[in-house]
Amino acid sequence: MTMHDGEGHALTGATAEARDLFEHALELQRCYLGDPLEAIDRTITAAPGFAMAHITRGWMNLIGTEPRGFANARQSHANAAPLAKTPRERAHLEAMGQLANCDFHTAAATLQRLSIDHPRDLLALQIGHHIDFFVGDARMMRDRIARALPEWSEDRPGYHLLPAMHAFGLEECGDYVEAERQGRRAAALHPGDSWAQHAVAHVMEMQGRLKEGLAWMRDDPELWSRDSLLAIHNWWHTALYHLDLGEIDEVLTLYDGPIFGTKPPFSMTLGDAGALLWRLMLRGVDLGDRWDVLADLWTQVEGRSLYAFNDAHAVMAYVGAGRRSKAVEVIAALEEAAAGDNSNAIFSSQVALPVARAFLAFGDGDYTGCAALLLPVIPIAHRFGGSHAQRDVLDLTLIEAAFRADDEPLARAVTAERKAAKPHSVFTEAVFQRARAAAVVPA
Repeated sequence: MTMHDGEGHALTGATAEARDLFEHALELQRCYLGDPLEAIDRTITAAPGFAMAHITRGWMNLIGTEPRGFANARQSHANAAPLAKTPRERAHLEAMGQLANCDFHTAAATLQRLSIDHPRDLLALQIGHHIDFFVGDARMMRDRIARALPEWSEDRPGYHLLPAMHAFGLEECGDYVEAERQGRRAAALHPGDSWAQHAVAHVMEMQGRLKEGLAWMRDDPELWSRDSLLAIHNWWHTALYHLDLGEIDEVLTLYDGPIFGTKPPFSMTLGDAGALLWRLMLRGVDLGDRWDVLADLWTQVEGRSLYAFNDAHAVMAYVGAGRRSKAVEVIAALEEAAAGDNSNAIFSSQVALPVARAFLAFGDGDYTGCAALLLPVIPIAHRFGGSHAQRDVLDLTLIEAAFRADDEPLARAVTAERKAAKPHSVFTEAVFQRARAAAVVPA
């Protein structure tokens, strides 16, 4: 007898026991809780011929963007290929194989069609949402979910993730009012939903609602951080509010505690750590040995990165630690990636390479060169993924480079741009006034 999941999709090779284990693994995945990979491994042990379990294991390895995850996913693809029988399973298999081979854009398109045909396939929607984020496609982050919402009802398991994902897409498209409404709705439907918490945090950061943002994050952090795979990133968002307010001691306490206290050896969390230290470095904060500790961990990331967004953050850490030769090595790897024919070639050539070179120039004290590299790339930086909040480090670097290069017209221009975008930001007002008060002598 063919097993089916809770939404009626056929599950080739599943047993009743394996189906229940699979549903548990998916629940952990959609809530970013615990160890979904361990749960999916138990599912495969219970039913080695379960096609969607192997496919899901591949997806779980890929969304972390770890080098070893791509290799693991290719093995999962090989395991699933002779097992997948239904059109839905074959579409998942095709998309997972595309992403495992660094074809992010085609994988996103394959999943887009899958979600049109199967709008209640929550795994396809969640993975597609992540890939839209990786390629910087804000519209599809929003619309992939909007297309499916009418096909769902609030009583369906996992429904809360839809408004949470929709909220993040809306925020990245600049619809802050509706984004906050949807994010709060998701959080009310499922208290502790870390993706909803994350979406609303983005809204308040973009609007410069610093005190409200801290209240949102600090009200009950145990609720959204306990056993959560998003806890570090959400604490990073909390630190951004303190940083904008100039509360440096609070930022360092968060860095040394929930953000980096456990020294998590994963690219995405190392990237968050480096991006926070870089922001502090731009302000002249004494960081002690924190850069060295972070750079040491980057050297332990297994394999060459296949996602250039991570490489740019590795360069940031090596420059911060004064390890110029390591930064140059990563830039060389980006140059090699840029010559390829996959999505990572696009990420590398169009954005990550000029960004990495700009970070290196900043570290070398070539602030004019840094600014020249960043000026043309910032308007298209979404093409290598990340969020507005994450890519803001580029704007902050450009502003500080303009000041250090004694380029008064550029400093006035980029701080005026920032004030127009973030009129309520404490830091923005400070640099805006600094640009106008400076009596810069041309070099």
